[in-house]
Amino acid sequence: MDDFAELIARLSPEARVALELRLLEGAQSRTDGAPARDPRQASPLSYPQRRLWFLDRLQPGTALYNIPLLIRLRGSLNHAALRSALESIVQRHEALRSTFVTDDTGEPRQVVSPQAYVDLPVEDVSGLAPGERVAAAKRIAAEEAGRPFDLARGPLLRAMLIRLSPRHHRVLVVMHHIVSDGWSLSVLFREISAFYRSAVTGEPVDLPPLPLQYREYAASQNDRLRGEVLARELTYWRERLAGAPALLQLPTDRPRPPVQSHRGARRRLEL
Repeated sequence: MDDFAELIARLSPEARVALELRLLEGAQSRTDGAPARDPRQASPLSYPQRRLWFLDRLQPGTALYNIPLLIRLRGSLNHAALRSALESIVQRHEALRSTFVTDDTGEPRQVVSPQAYVDLPVEDVSGLAPGERVAAAKRIAAEEAGRPFDLARGPLLRAMLIRLSPRHHRVLVVMHHIVSDGWSLSVLFREISAFYRSAVTGEPVDLPPLPLQYREYAASQNDRLRGEVLARELTYWRERLAGAPALLQLPTDRPRPPVQSHRGARRRLEL
């Protein structure tokens, strides 16, 4: 995720804000007219969240849908200010303090905790030899990123600070895909910086208010996709996919096992 952070860092502040505002405006246009929802009340899941909830029930205790963000920090660090910044982000975004429970009918519902709390434990590898610190930090981050979440208990965001030296740190943030996605990492990266700067300097945070929360979008989506509208959409795709193979067999260099182990590797190639 260091590469992702570096990519976002190359964007100008204007480009980042413009991109986020365009997407927020698009989301707002799809929820205009929807009544406000009380966050204390259990809310329906969006359709993407339903898929992830179902997959978690189908194969619980896995980290397949964990989203890690590892950020390099150089210079003096204020641990309390960083923890405060993370808590401010969780308080700002309801999705990051949501859990997913099942009601009496067996339907999943998302519940928003009223108060944000983020623990920021420290793993100190500064006592190792200089050449061993980065490898140790990567190993610790990989282990933490591979630890599964409990969707019903939460929290669905975890953070950890890894100290390589007094002026070199890594901060790891891990979220479940049911409350975040790849695009959201750019928002998280920018807001960590903004809230941390505010906690250190005492200056107010220059962030626009959110036009809606994801919970409100999910409720609006459920309100729209029901009855005849939902039946029409399902009929269309059943007709389009009629006769499609139940299993897509693509040629691979090794046979695919009946039960996936998800043990793999990554190769990087630049063209």
